[in-house]
Amino acid sequence: MLNNPFLSLKHKNYRYYFFGMCISTIGTWMQNTAQPWLAYSLTKSALLLSVVSALQFLPALLFSLFAGVLIDRLPKKRMLIITQSLSLVITFALWLLVHSGGIQYWHLLVTSSLLGLVNTLDMPLRQSFVVEMVGHDDLMNAIALNSLTFNVARMIGPSIAGIIMGAFGVSSCFLINSLSFLAVLISLFFIHPIACETVQEKDEQGVFACIGEGLKYIFHNETLFTTMLFMTVVSIFALNYGVTIPVFATQVLGLAETGYGFLMSALGAGALTGALFVAALSKSGPRRFILFFLPALTGLILILIGNTNSFLTTGLSLAVGGFLFVTYLSTANSNLQIHTVDRYRGRVMSVYSLIVAGSSPIGNLFVGAMDNWFGARMGFIASGIAVMVFIVPIFVYMFIRRDR
Repeated sequence: MLNNPFLSLKHKNYRYYFFGMCISTIGTWMQNTAQPWLAYSLTKSALLLSVVSALQFLPALLFSLFAGVLIDRLPKKRMLIITQSLSLVITFALWLLVHSGGIQYWHLLVTSSLLGLVNTLDMPLRQSFVVEMVGHDDLMNAIALNSLTFNVARMIGPSIAGIIMGAFGVSSCFLINSLSFLAVLISLFFIHPIACETVQEKDEQGVFACIGEGLKYIFHNETLFTTMLFMTVVSIFALNYGVTIPVFATQVLGLAETGYGFLMSALGAGALTGALFVAALSKSGPRRFILFFLPALTGLILILIGNTNSFLTTGLSLAVGGFLFVTYLSTANSNLQIHTVDRYRGRVMSVYSLIVAGSSPIGNLFVGAMDNWFGARMGFIASGIAVMVFIVPIFVYMFIRRDR
């Protein structure tokens, strides 16, 4: 049964946050479009492009578990103000480098690493903060609307970026992204979090003990653990569009900046539809079909994208791919949060971030190497095959565990 997909906007706190994030994520997607194009323009190498993307997510692979402990201990609103302010400063510095004409490849490596370090805390922090704005009853709807915000920006941001890059140069996208963080900072000023049942961890408990406790909680909860396993496969092999699309657009389709931007927007349009779909289903709870069988469909569409030959068919296939992976990720996120008690929420969502963002260096390097060694189509095709192969042992594991 479909419900009002905007149910969570009845909460004043969440309305402030929602509209602030809408502005900020448009800026973020403008940078996400401009940065790979800039990296590829500087290096003409798919592998070096993948290194930039990998470094942006490497800190999440290394430090996400520690971030989860901090989130469960410290006030989330205060930490969000810090992470958003740091993001503003880093992206402004990147704009200065590009605008001055002094940008070099190693600058991108440094700024990507710094942003990745901030996002290691910011990503699970934003996921964990949602319940303090809407409570538990509307949590799944709010999570879906977060995804909606992200994917509205994914649709709009790249198109704007493509036009602005062609008209005013790539540096303008970095400036707009830097200024967009002000929208979130302003919204946080008006937000007054509601009290939840969160039990703050005692400072005398060691950090590693807290991490271990969170990991044991996930492992012994079958719902959380199997969801994490599927997410790992999807995140490694199906979320590498920032590397695969610019290479495919230039080498296979022969597109310039504007065409590349529209391909990213096609991906975003499908993702937006997926987010609306999950929001409308939010009162019915996470669907098992989505959790367990959409990864296989995602693998199939990746193989299809790799075999397209025209702008139209590639764009339509990317839209379907966007719908599938956002429908899956939003449902998986909701499934995790609904089945997590508040005292572990930060640590569970830090593992979610570790999987979604921390696995990206592996996936980025994988598709970068495939494109570099076997041609621009192989990044998509090899990723799709990998998804379909690696979900098989998860189904076997589920069958064995169920029969015990």
